[in-house]
Amino acid sequence: MKKFSLILFCLAAGFATMAQEFDKNIATATSSYTSGNLQDSRFAMEQALRDLDMAIGKEILKVLPTKMGALAAVEKEDNVTGTGSYVGLYVQRYYGADPKRGSIEIINNSPMINSLNAILSMPLIGGMMRDENQKMIKVQGYKSILNKQVNSETGKTNYDLQIPMNNTLVTVKIDDSNESEITAAANGIPLAKIVQMAQ
Repeated sequence: MKKFSLILFCLAAGFATMAQEFDKNIATATSSYTSGNLQDSRFAMEQALRDLDMAIGKEILKVLPTKMGALAAVEKEDNVTGTGSYVGLYVQRYYGADPKRGSIEIINNSPMINSLNAILSMPLIGGMMRDENQKMIKVQGYKSILNKQVNSETGKTNYDLQIPMNNTLVTVKIDDSNESEITAAANGIPLAKIVQMAQ
């Protein structure tokens, strides 16, 4: 019980510290702007946006599945970053252990979004760029690109599924898998909730 209480205290202290940093950066941005120091104001706003991205990323981790098929989440490897600029939010969770691993990556404002949307929305471009190891599928109503890679040394097949949603890209990867396994894993992710949180 003491250990559980200590963990709760540490989590609460972490969120309180993050909120204090956010408030401090907003205050700095406001005072710098008022005094005409636009460079410092911009820097403080970027820091506040980074803090906000981090907070959103931690909330997204809470809604990610704890299992991907038979693969358990490796929460100690969870990764959340926020840049507060061009590419904002980045969330990553791994599943399983070598040789069978999986992962979910969520990137807000990904540079790949425009090219993926072009492939998905214009069949002619998609047809010219795709090969037999790539196909378009729908996951929870979202058009997605499924990529298959066969390891020539081991003969094992790895899949990744890219799901662009507005300005957010969700990528699901599973080693040594098949198409039904990766689509089942993707259907277990609350995509609509994630895109709502990441906007």
